[in-house]
Amino acid sequence: MLAMSFGETVLLGALAGSTIFLGLPFARLRLLGTKTRVGLAMFAVGVLAFLFVDVMSHGFEIVEDAVNAYKNGTHSFGHAVWLAALLGLGFAAGSAGLAVAEARLRPSPPPPIGGASSELTAEDARALEEQAAAHARARALRTGMTIAAAVGLHNFAEGLAIGVSASTGEISLATVLIVGFALHNATEGFGIVGPLGSVQPSWGWVIVAGLIGGGPTFLGSMVGYSVNSPTLELLFYAVSGGAILYVIGEVWNAMRRFGYRELGLWLLALGFFVGIATDLIVAYGGG
Repeated sequence: MLAMSFGETVLLGALAGSTIFLGLPFARLRLLGTKTRVGLAMFAVGVLAFLFVDVMSHGFEIVEDAVNAYKNGTHSFGHAVWLAALLGLGFAAGSAGLAVAEARLRPSPPPPIGGASSELTAEDARALEEQAAAHARARALRTGMTIAAAVGLHNFAEGLAIGVSASTGEISLATVLIVGFALHNATEGFGIVGPLGSVQPSWGWVIVAGLIGGGPTFLGSMVGYSVNSPTLELLFYAVSGGAILYVIGEVWNAMRRFGYRELGLWLLALGFFVGIATDLIVAYGGG
């Protein structure tokens, strides 16, 4: 079978990753009320929940293949144990490791204004409000970028699948993967900006988040075209699965204080369904 050229693979991988920018500009809208923002954030949680199921199922599949290979006598027991340990360690790095890293990077709370006095002037009260707002903004932007990084790890593994199928001459599969991942990545932009709430990021932040979240699809297609490594793929699935679960917990806790619980759960279910719908194209092509 005739394989795609390296240049064609890289170009199409970039196209699949770039669709993440379709949802990111919503972060610049100031017209959204609290109810709409909660709905958007919980829709994002639904998309992230599907991504968690998707990446972990792919990771389990690689480990199960190793176990079956040991059962058939084509691989050693140590190889299966190594991959199982890699799945667990990668998941821990993506969840607990991310929590530790964020705790260390989190700025310390500002010192109290007004010294030991229990009475605050109007000026002190305004300063406290500004400090609290700045702290909340920094936390929201940090959460959004964390989501972008987790999505990027997932998309790197998707790019690997594109590169491998293109290099082995499975042109129809590679094409369907590219279309499916392009549609799928379009929903991931909402997953990144949904938890920002009322925080309006700069265009620079939006562009960086898009590059971190969508760029790995492009990079993965290049690596997958040249190197076919199930171990590398498993590592990225494991880390991204742990990171996505951590982010889901963070966003869920942040949205609880705004109310609209029933609406949020309906939007969560809708986001999960959209994730399934876009992934069916990939499943149709055998990806």
